Formats: sequence, structure tokens, C-alpha cells
Amino acid sequence: MAHNHTIELHKNADQVLTAVPFRDEPLRGARPASRTGRPSKSDLRYWEGAVFKRKRRRATGLFESSNWRIQLQHEGHRTEFDLATPNRSAAARFARELSDHLRVNGWEATLTRYKPGTQQQRRHARGVADTVGEFLTQIHDTQPPSRSLAHYSRAFRQIVRQSLFGFLDSDKAKYDYRSGGRDARLAKINAVRLSDLTPALVQRWRIAYLSRALSPGAQRAAKISVNSVLRQAASLFAPKRLEFISLPPGYRSPFAGVKLEPRQSCRYRTSFDVQALIASAREELAPSDPEAYKVFLLGLCCGLRRGEIDKLQWRAFDWKAQKLHIEPTEHFAAKTRDSIGSVDLEPQLVAIFRSFRGNAPESSFVIQTTPELSTRTRAEGKKSRPYFHYRAQKVFKRLSQWLRLHGVKTLRPIHVLRKEYGSRVCDKHGIYAASMALRHANIAITAAHYVDKRSRATPGLGELL
Repeated sequence: MAHNHTIELHKNADQVLTAVPFRDEPLRGARPASRTGRPSKSDLRYWEGAVFKRKRRRATGLFESSNWRIQLQHEGHRTEFDLATPNRSAAARFARELSDHLRVNGWEATLTRYKPGTQQQRRHARGVADTVGEFLTQIHDTQPPSRSLAHYSRAFRQIVRQSLFGFLDSDKAKYDYRSGGRDARLAKINAVRLSDLTPALVQRWRIAYLSRALSPGAQRAAKISVNSVLRQAASLFAPKRLEFISLPPGYRSPFAGVKLEPRQSCRYRTSFDVQALIASAREELAPSDPEAYKVFLLGLCCGLRRGEIDKLQWRAFDWKAQKLHIEPTEHFAAKTRDSIGSVDLEPQLVAIFRSFRGNAPESSFVIQTTPELSTRTRAEGKKSRPYFHYRAQKVFKRLSQWLRLHGVKTLRPIHVLRKEYGSRVCDKHGIYAASMALRHANIAITAAHYVDKRSRATPGLGELL
């Protein structure tokens, strides 16, 4: 059968006219095929009929490129090569060389040799996540948006950065949002190839992280931290997330086989006098800083998380039923689906917040912020922020400083108020009631982190002594 072609012009959005093979009319300028049939791919006549020149329509007419081009298809992927010559015979020889190299070595080696400047773009077009940045982009594109996913990505980048570039604790570039220091830092991490991340590298990072802690107390804290970072980062490689991700052939999760440290006890223990703390808050916070006093009450008497306090609106209060409803709003997304629920309020607390509601200006939020802060970060105007933020961050900072001055000397003093709330509910009503009040997914979380044993368990032999 003769090797016949025609040029059928198709006009697309960027005014590119492509050549499509057809069999009715001969290609103008092509050499005739042999009478024995169509030439094989080893015959230059085959490639002389396959090469083409790109044609583009401009306002002044139709223009043809000076160099010949060829489109090659292999393993379900097709790309176009510029043969870099206006001579048809030379272009046919180059096209045959390209085809032979592609058939023997595959796309990656061919693109590396003949199109080195566009290899990453071609790999990305094929859907293969070759770098850390491409992998995280595909993860976020194929998963529902959530705060947890952002935390997992941050943990993964932390491991990549510290394992390859060292523990740069003194590096302040990550806080440089204005002059580009943070963007340059992220670009450096995102450019790391996934093939460079191996289980051996992660294991060395784990040992180096633990080796930095010297005292027993610091070692315990380091074990807790390294387990948390590893769990979060490894969650990105869970089968349910990789189902729609295209990784390099034969790629193995960098967390495969990496062991966690033995679980450390994180059970809460009361370290301050709650009655004295409440009395000091009534005398000092209530008259001088009512917004911090609100946060104090919502944390200690309602067990709310900081994010729940930050976006809490007055409509969440059910004054008649004496309940506080925690549910998603236009500004607030619950931590998990189990976090959605109601909190029972004591009558005294209802009276205090009703008085706050009567004195508050017109606003939907319980915690008021200064006009300067509201202008920059209030939730109403910043719904599409790419990172999680607190609109009442300055209020939280003031309360944290006050709590530390009054005996709550922990890293997260506001969260300690929630733990104290859960511990007291458990002591009075049992662990199941505490788990429901804290809105945990299961009782195991409540028992492991939030409950302080208050009842005394002794054998009763002291009177015999």
C-alpha cells in the first residue's frame, strides 16, 4: 500500500495548525514509497514522509516554520521534537535516531538526552510526582482540604529539610514572608527529588533528632516530638492518599520500616491551684482584660480548644437550654467530625456570658479584637488564607503570659485549661462523660492525655500503724 498523506489544518486557541496523517492525497514534496509496500521504520523514506513543518496563522497570513519536526508516541505518551534542520533528509535521519533511542531506552533517557531543559515539565505533564513539591501538590489536589493535611505537609518538609540541610534552628528565613526568604526556603525543599528520600535517610534523621536531647526530661520530650512528626509525615503515604498519586516506578515510601519510639506517658497532672487561679482571674482579668477573661472561662469551664474559642459566635449559645453548640460555620471548621457537639453550661457561667453579650458591641464573635487586628486578620475578610490563623492571637498571647505568671508554666497554658476541665468532669461524672464533654473520638484519647486521677487509692492500713 502506498504511503500517502495529506495536510488537514485545524485551528486551535493559540492559532496553531497541525499536520494530521490521511490516506487520500499524497503529501506535497514527499518521496514516493516503494512498490512493494509501505517503507519500514528503518527506511529513511518512512521518516521523510512523517516529518512536518509547524504552520501558524498570523494576522498577515500563514507562516511555516523553517525546521522540520516529528511527533513520537511511546507507552501512551506523545511529544514533539524540533529536528533543528531545514533539510528533509537530515531531519529524517535525526527522527529515525530519536525513534530508535526511545524504543530502546524509554522516555526518561530520551528526554534527558534530547530535551534536557523540559524533562521535569514532561514528567509533570505525564502525572509523575518526581519532587517533594510535585508530590505535595498532587496530594493537596486529590484530597479534601483540611488543617490536618497542612500539618502533615509541614511535618514532611521538616524531615526533608533537617535530614538534607541540617537542623537549622537559628535560621530565621522561615519567618521572612515579606522579602522572599520563606519562599526561597520552600523552593529549596520542594526541589528535592523523591528518589533522594529513603528509609535509611529518615532513620538517620530520627537518630540525629533524638541525639540532640541530653537530659532525661529533654529525651522524653524528644521521643514524643519525633513520634508525632513521623506519624504526621508518614500519613501522606497512606494507601488511601496514594491511590490517585503517580509516583516514579518502583518508588518506596521513605517511612517504610522506620520504627517509632516507645510510647511515652502524656497523662495530664494538675500542677496549680485551680481555686486560687479562678480568684485571681476574677480580680485581675475580669476588670482589666475582659476578652482574656472570656477565653479563660471558655477554656477552663467549657473545655474549648483555642480554634473553637477564636471563631466562636454568640449564636452558638443556647441560653434557655444552658448549652454551647460547637458546629461548623462560615468561618469555622471543626477539627474532626467528632468535635461537633454540645457542651453543658453551669448557670453561673450562663449569667456571666449573658452580661458580656449585653455589653458587647454589634459583632457576631464572642471574642472581640482591636480594630487594627481585625482589619488585617479578621475571619470575615480572610476566608481564603492558605494557612491557619487566629484572629484573636494577641488576646491568646496576653492570657498565656498571665497564666504563666500565676503558676501554669507549660508550653501551651491555654490548652492546659481544657485538660483541667476534662480531668474534673471525669472525677465527678466518670471517664465516659469526660470523653463526651471533650468531644473525643474514643475514650482511649481521654484516658491517655486528659485525665488526672484525683480519688485516693490506698490499702487502708495506715490506721494500723
